[in-house]
Amino acid sequence: MKVSFLGLGVMGYPMAGHLASNGYDVCVYNRTTSKAEKWVDEHNGQFAKTPSEAAKAADFVFCCVGNDDDLRSVTVGPRGAFESMQQGAVFIDHTTASANVARELFAAAKEKGFEFLDAPVSGGQAGAENGVLTVMIGGEQSAFEKAKPLIDSFAQAAMLMGDAGAGQLTKMVNQICIAGLVQGLSEGLAFAVNADLDGMKVFDVISKGAAGSWQMVNRHETMLNNEFNFGFAVDWMRKDLGLCIEEATRNGSDLPVAKIVDGYYKEVQEAGGNRFDTSSLVTRLHRKDLD
Repeated sequence: MKVSFLGLGVMGYPMAGHLASNGYDVCVYNRTTSKAEKWVDEHNGQFAKTPSEAAKAADFVFCCVGNDDDLRSVTVGPRGAFESMQQGAVFIDHTTASANVARELFAAAKEKGFEFLDAPVSGGQAGAENGVLTVMIGGEQSAFEKAKPLIDSFAQAAMLMGDAGAGQLTKMVNQICIAGLVQGLSEGLAFAVNADLDGMKVFDVISKGAAGSWQMVNRHETMLNNEFNFGFAVDWMRKDLGLCIEEATRNGSDLPVAKIVDGYYKEVQEAGGNRFDTSSLVTRLHRKDLD
């Protein structure tokens, strides 16, 4: 069984590594060839110079790139993977992108005789490195059943959510929920510090009650220490929230909190925090020294 992986960023690099570690014959492509060469040195796979070359003769092609434009470039663009995908193969896209591009590429794949799954992930860089991502998938049942054993190489949960685009829509729900959670955690942390409470004790105890969340358990300590290099970057969160807000306009949803938090993330960007992780929302709140 031949497998290809397009895009070796902070997520794709370890995800492709897990596939190789599980015994799959993996050929990788990355826009920066030096990173593909580094991956091959570590995992004994092969690398290709174009997405088309990588996808040729592959049974499964995985992808994890930046946005809709990047995704179109490596699929239907010049020397894109869709030029050489064989009939009956499955393309699994882990990019967080729009539901529209997922439906567009699903239709293009169908026309050419292969299958397409939109399969965005949650769990961040740590989840990718530890092989415990959550994968939300849109597409056909037959393609899902073929791909799931491979996806399980780097996922703790993978679920088919519906037709093409449903994976991306589910990821939007995920990001909407995270935005509100992180803002609430930031406000609670600032309040605790301003009230002269021991922040570590406060969040240790309330994390075990109704206020508890993954964000609280995993981020309260780093937030108290002003450390923001532990996850999903602000730039990417703003991209994702933009997708949510755009889709909400289409389907008639009201996202008042997500819109406000998106504005707060813009403030973090303007203060130079583009590459900080999403918990850096706390930096914009007036508070005492957190040290």
